[in-house]
Amino acid sequence: MVKWPICCSLLFLGIFSCNTGNQQEDQPLLFVPEGLEVSVWAESPLFFNPTNMDVDAKGRVWVTEGVNYRDFRNADGHKVQEKGDRVMILEDTNGDGKADASKVFVQDTLLRSPLGIAVLGNQIVVSCSPNIIIYTDEDGDDIPDSKEVFLTGFGGKDHDHGLHAGQLGPDGKWYFITGNAGPHKVEGKDGWTLRSGSVYNEFTPYSTENVPSQISDDGKIYNGGLVIRINPDGTGMEVVSHNFRNSFEVAVDSYGNMWQSDNDDQTASCRTTWLMEGSNAGYFSEKGNRTWQADRRPGQTIAEAHWHQHDPGVLPVGDVYGAGSPTGMVRIEGDELGEQFRGLLLSADAGRNIVFGYTPEVIGAGYPLQNRKAFVSSVDQDNTGYIWHQVEEDTRKWFRPSDVTVGTDGSLFIADWYDPIVGGHQMRDTVGEGKIYRIVPKGKTLTLPKIDYSTTEGQLAALKNPAVHVRAFAMQKLKEQGAAVLPELESMVKNEDNPFFRARAIWTLAGMGAQGIHSILPLLKDANQEIVLTTARALSANGPERLLVEALKLSKNGLPLIRRELALLLREEDWGKTSEIYKELIKAYDGTNPWYRNALGIGMKDNTETYYRDNIAAIDPAKWSPQIASLIWEWHPKAAIPALRARLENEALTTDERDLALETLAFIFEKEAVEAVKKAAEKEGALQEKAQWWLQFRKYNEWSAFLQDWEAPIVLPDAQPNLLALKAQLKDSLTNNEQKQLALAQLVENPSGRLHLALMGAEGALKDSNLDFSAVTQGEKRPSVLKVLRHYFGSEKAIDEEGVLSLSKDPVAGKVKAIQNCATCHKIESSGNEIGPDLSQIGHKMDYPTLVNAIVQPDAAIGFGSEAYLIALNNGAVLLGLLQAAGPVVTMLDFQGQRHIIPAEEVLTRKPLPISLMPGPEEMDLKAQDIADIAAFLIQSNTSN
Repeated sequence: MVKWPICCSLLFLGIFSCNTGNQQEDQPLLFVPEGLEVSVWAESPLFFNPTNMDVDAKGRVWVTEGVNYRDFRNADGHKVQEKGDRVMILEDTNGDGKADASKVFVQDTLLRSPLGIAVLGNQIVVSCSPNIIIYTDEDGDDIPDSKEVFLTGFGGKDHDHGLHAGQLGPDGKWYFITGNAGPHKVEGKDGWTLRSGSVYNEFTPYSTENVPSQISDDGKIYNGGLVIRINPDGTGMEVVSHNFRNSFEVAVDSYGNMWQSDNDDQTASCRTTWLMEGSNAGYFSEKGNRTWQADRRPGQTIAEAHWHQHDPGVLPVGDVYGAGSPTGMVRIEGDELGEQFRGLLLSADAGRNIVFGYTPEVIGAGYPLQNRKAFVSSVDQDNTGYIWHQVEEDTRKWFRPSDVTVGTDGSLFIADWYDPIVGGHQMRDTVGEGKIYRIVPKGKTLTLPKIDYSTTEGQLAALKNPAVHVRAFAMQKLKEQGAAVLPELESMVKNEDNPFFRARAIWTLAGMGAQGIHSILPLLKDANQEIVLTTARALSANGPERLLVEALKLSKNGLPLIRRELALLLREEDWGKTSEIYKELIKAYDGTNPWYRNALGIGMKDNTETYYRDNIAAIDPAKWSPQIASLIWEWHPKAAIPALRARLENEALTTDERDLALETLAFIFEKEAVEAVKKAAEKEGALQEKAQWWLQFRKYNEWSAFLQDWEAPIVLPDAQPNLLALKAQLKDSLTNNEQKQLALAQLVENPSGRLHLALMGAEGALKDSNLDFSAVTQGEKRPSVLKVLRHYFGSEKAIDEEGVLSLSKDPVAGKVKAIQNCATCHKIESSGNEIGPDLSQIGHKMDYPTLVNAIVQPDAAIGFGSEAYLIALNNGAVLLGLLQAAGPVVTMLDFQGQRHIIPAEEVLTRKPLPISLMPGPEEMDLKAQDIADIAAFLIQSNTSN
């Protein structure tokens, strides 16, 4: 048995020594499915910190490095590339199954933590916020001859919520995905400009104000992470899905399906999702100005609220699998690993030490992804997922897959950027440790094909290649040949058993003009519905007028998957040409399928008022079918307000039917809808409380203009105008030192006054003062406040982290201590609060030393969205907590768990802090032994789930 190879990762860090006892001897390299075997293909120092990979026609692996990631947060002693991060080329020159050569393709000061690479012929496309850079190697010497900034303006510089990998789709267009570290202002080559932002800001040296509700040149509002699609010449940019948190990669398969996995706010809600064109993935509110916490309704689970799954207009979430840090994605489309793996969707998760596998199955109109399994992992598993046989120093979890890529020969490459912490925007690995694993069929040698793009035969062979951009480049070459290769492509469509090969031929034919389009029309009747789906998409991209001719027949006879797709593909067409088609699509809706409903919402967005008046308005509201009620909820047209009000007031309907009418009204931002809900709130009955909740919630966002005279049961924190006067006295240059010291003493005596002082410290207002601040922290009993005050006016004592790691642990005592100290802010098992992240699955993301570090140094790695703010109000009150909404209304969850909803005009100052809201050990009066026990309990309780 091979000894565990990743020991060196932490050995370099000085965290563990490499143990060669029985656990190591008995542990496989990685767990892989029966019939496959894994080996270490390459490791440092051939490259460092691999963030993303692609392969070329020669079978070489190209790697982007993230050595310089978050230098501003890393301690001295970390590896640094002074000339910028690098793109490396790795190669197995002697065919022994292991890389033996590496070279630097480019090192560039523009590259700071690049997160994506695509190799297309002689073009190397690198994603690195704020830029997409195309390096071109004209002469094939592996040195770039030119560099073009293809697009610029993406937010998230040096941030893993920034710009991620691009892929050339089968439609011949680039797909790029970015996380929610905005703002993004990106102009295409034709002048079309994307403007996108959200409520999230982060304290970094590079960040600018992130503003929600920005309007792009198509008149639409996009927010959070998003996928753009753009022509290779930089024109025709469009947003094809938006409102992610931090989707790391979008994988586009040969059918044209888009797949992504999205991170959560450390609350066990990571997801893998199939994306529909035009979709809103549901992380923020519709305009990006509120977090999911601000929008969470009574009774909703965290996962439901996290992805706004009970809001109209939101994409079905897919598979929510819990805690993690999802990264690279790819779909296996060939048989090189075994025919049983053809079609497998792979989703890497660095936090979970695993690569998940899904077999996408069409169910109704979509792909719900209900069959998740562990495909590759460093921890043993059974059919239900992990069996966590955790020990506090479990070397089996030293595996952080950052990307997964199918090689030119069909083997599978997995990049491992090992670091003890994931998702904290910091790096603890000081040496840039990294590995690339290779997975092949057991007992079978995969042969690297000799790809010749200069011949038709070579291009056709390359079109069947398992590597995404090898086949994409072949498609480009075949399209250049045009009619000369029509017979060969038509033969591929008819005679290939592999439907992915057939799909690639369809896209290629569709891109060859009228003859190619004519040749694929018979495939609209193919027995394989995903081939029909591909054909419809290919027609839409290359011959939309022909799709219009065929669409009415498909709308009457097609399966739900095809009808759903038509609803999306025709969304930009003139209503006069599509109204009859949409009537047929609506007629076929079963009233329950969420993808079909959402597709009708996306496709009908601009025509729902017209459709309602022409086809539904005359129907007695009491006799609406479930299908009609469901669609009206999805569309929420203004014209439906009278009918919805009638249904809400009709006590002969069921409570659920009336509740749906109430909820639909709550998403119509018109005075008449508000009046209907107000009436329900005044009448005793089953819906009174819900109606009151909606009024209270909407008063501070979309209904604020209609509810100015409605008194919501929310009040501002107690007014303390005297504190503002004392604060002004401290700032007044004409006030002498004695008077300032007196004002300082009065502020120190007041709990809110101490928060004013913290705000002044954060603003640097007292920086050059020679006042005595020794009393500022005295008497402060609130741990979070004490921490902020010490940061600006005191000293912070460090605990010996290595000393904690050397102690024996008592998980039983740790449970008592965790509940006493952590449950104030965190969920632990079934108890506690939700101010900070849920700790119920923290062991899935951290090992014991990393968890100890998180307790000892809570400011070293602040999770995105967990940044502390100080907000001062006009009335003299000050709040410390987490910002959940910005814009016309500011929502804050304070450090005690109380939510404050404040009109923006009442906010005097809003200041982000460079420290976490989480108190340190000193503020919680934790000793080294307490920390050891708490960490042991949290790891043990998590891993026994």
